[in-house]
Amino acid sequence: MTITTPVVATPVRAPAKPPRNRVRAWATRAPLLPALVFLIAVTQLPFVATVVISLFDWNALYPDARRFTGLDNYRQVLTDPDLRHSVWTTALLTASVVIASLLLGLALALLLDRRFKGRGIVRTLLIAPFLVVPVAAALLWKHVLYNPEYGLLNGLLSYVGGPQRDWISGTPLLAVEAALVWQWTPFMMLILLAGLQSRDREQIEAARVDGAGDWQVFRHLTLPHLRRYLELGALLGSIHIVQNFDAVFTITSGGLGTANLPYTVYQSFYQAHENGLASAAGVLVVIGSLVIATLALRVVSSLFREEVSRA
Repeated sequence: MTITTPVVATPVRAPAKPPRNRVRAWATRAPLLPALVFLIAVTQLPFVATVVISLFDWNALYPDARRFTGLDNYRQVLTDPDLRHSVWTTALLTASVVIASLLLGLALALLLDRRFKGRGIVRTLLIAPFLVVPVAAALLWKHVLYNPEYGLLNGLLSYVGGPQRDWISGTPLLAVEAALVWQWTPFMMLILLAGLQSRDREQIEAARVDGAGDWQVFRHLTLPHLRRYLELGALLGSIHIVQNFDAVFTITSGGLGTANLPYTVYQSFYQAHENGLASAAGVLVVIGSLVIATLALRVVSSLFREEVSRA
């Protein structure tokens, strides 16, 4: 007896077609490709060129004498006393300006969170310093406030019988810091004011019903709620202030120990014509800014997640 095994026909599969969603996704992204190509061309390609130049001993006055030196320029940036001092000045300038502007911004935000007559006008006036062009703001502080002959600060001191002084020569770094704090406090105020206005009012009212005072509400409810906003303001402010060039160049011209890293890059490139050394310092500034920007983006994403979870 012979047993016949039935033959099962294998179905012929049609050639795989790309999913409709994938085609739709590419169709949606296609209009953005020219902008992406333009962005790469104007930002990433110059940065790659800067990295390449930073690997060479390249003086603009002697272009034929350039030679490949590897990481020597980076080693010189990190070991040169003047450059190390500029790194320390950058860190000190950034930390002091960010902390002072955050504290003042928090105080102003708490003030503007209250209802009072003319609050809109006061808010507009407090935002105005952030809208001033940085160079114009630095010139305003240098000539209108700091000038020893006709400056407003010495004018007020002479009115009350106080001593006359040269503010820029006497306290150069503090003069730069004060100008930056004046300009960045409104930015911090706006961020913290947005955080204050997103508080749970019912929770605050419940705490007051239970007998909590203003300080207890601020310490146990408001301040924990503002933690993310404080971190965001500190990170965004640090990104911009660590790259600040206008105030240092305009007020002190990098003298009297106020030269930060961006000014040192300018000095190495335009005055000493050391293209390789200036490029290495610029790359280090970019790397530091990218680290801070990454932290800032994480804080922003966590803020959005919290708002979505509340909604």
